[in-house]
Amino acid sequence: MAKKSMLGPRIRRLRREHSLTQAEMATRLSISASYLNLIENNHRPVTVDLLLRLGQSFDVDLQSFAEDDAGRLVADLNEVFSDPLFAQIDVKRHDMSDLAGSVPTAAQAMITLYRAYREARENLALLSAHGDGGAAPVDSPRTMVEEVRDFFERETNYFPDLETAAEEVWQAGKLDPAHLWRGLTEFLERELSIRVKTMPIEVMGTVRRRYDRHGRRLLISEMLPMPSRTFHLAVQIGLTRYHGLIDKLTEQAGFVLPEAAELARLGLANHFAAAVLMPYDRFYRAATAVRYDIDVLERRFEATFEQVCHRLTTLQRPGAKGIPFFMIRIDNAGNVSKRFSATGLHFARFGGACPRWNVHDAFSSPSQIHIQVSEMTDGARYFSVARTVSKPGAGYHQPGQTFAVALGCELAYAAQLIYADGVDLQNDDIAVPIGLQCRLCERRDCVQRAFPPANHPLTLDESVRGASPYHFDAE
Repeated sequence: MAKKSMLGPRIRRLRREHSLTQAEMATRLSISASYLNLIENNHRPVTVDLLLRLGQSFDVDLQSFAEDDAGRLVADLNEVFSDPLFAQIDVKRHDMSDLAGSVPTAAQAMITLYRAYREARENLALLSAHGDGGAAPVDSPRTMVEEVRDFFERETNYFPDLETAAEEVWQAGKLDPAHLWRGLTEFLERELSIRVKTMPIEVMGTVRRRYDRHGRRLLISEMLPMPSRTFHLAVQIGLTRYHGLIDKLTEQAGFVLPEAAELARLGLANHFAAAVLMPYDRFYRAATAVRYDIDVLERRFEATFEQVCHRLTTLQRPGAKGIPFFMIRIDNAGNVSKRFSATGLHFARFGGACPRWNVHDAFSSPSQIHIQVSEMTDGARYFSVARTVSKPGAGYHQPGQTFAVALGCELAYAAQLIYADGVDLQNDDIAVPIGLQCRLCERRDCVQRAFPPANHPLTLDESVRGASPYHFDAE
């Protein structure tokens, strides 16, 4: 609690959101205006009693209000100022913390500006390498993907209105967990006048789902496994029956580019579909009862490994929260195609993941669970499980895709996971030292370092060859 008691900037924002003066807010909290002024400037901590009064007077979720959401901004700012562009500017970590805590919108604006600069720089380098000197657009697809990822992370990947909508479908459709495909098919036809038809590969090709608006038909590829087919039925229900709700959530996010808004709409429809396949209350009770055994949850809810892992990251309902997980999905080249973190672990926005992380080991033993205790450069420790997952292809000449998915949490929660049974979580020797990625990692003795750190000058000595060719002084 001591770590999270300095909440001045957040209380100031809350006061301004309610258009209150310090004197008016102080009156509602039964404290003096001068004391509130000290709190807002982080000269006094927020006591438990005052936090409770804030909850009663302003109807805020105390747990989320007290969480350190500045941590994500500080991690992103650290990546920004690690760029050689700022080599002559000595920005300390406490400076970043002050900026993120006092003016979070300015911190986010700086991150957004840097992201656009970095994207444009990389695109120009690629174009130059291919002999094309034309300028690359700043609003590139990757920038939009990051904007949407930030949106889901800000919402902690939890959307109560979508959860409620999923529950409505179960009630209106009188769905049976043992016959969910049939129930959703009948729901689509009865409630939305949409007929479902499974189509052969000769017709669908690489397309997995196609909605024929004029014929009111939903075409599903025969190459999809049953969990994926059912998932796509639920996606279509979300896009059709709850398009207004999804549009509202997207508009509230304030996306500037229509492409980002459309990408977010698809993400929200997928979130809704997961809530239909794995209803919150039943899934939460099952997950805690079987100690987050993913294999059991796959079978019980007729879902895939990846669907279960992603659903576990969404269990953020006040009063019924699951373990705060992070999740990442990579291909065998290390490209990150999906990420989410409800923990203190903040993924790097540029470059791949640390090669010492067990998510990479999963490719060496397909379909097997890999466990790992890892330690970041700041001393924070995590427990993770990783496994490969496969996506269907379109026949022999168009094989499917293979990814590795890692699901993890802070080590303090690991004992609640069945995968930690028999693991000596207190043993310091089993923790694998990892980093966000080479450019941001300050470990000098890493044998798998691919690049030198961005914020330390190299010390070159032709007479000495260490574990890594990049020798530097970590200050």
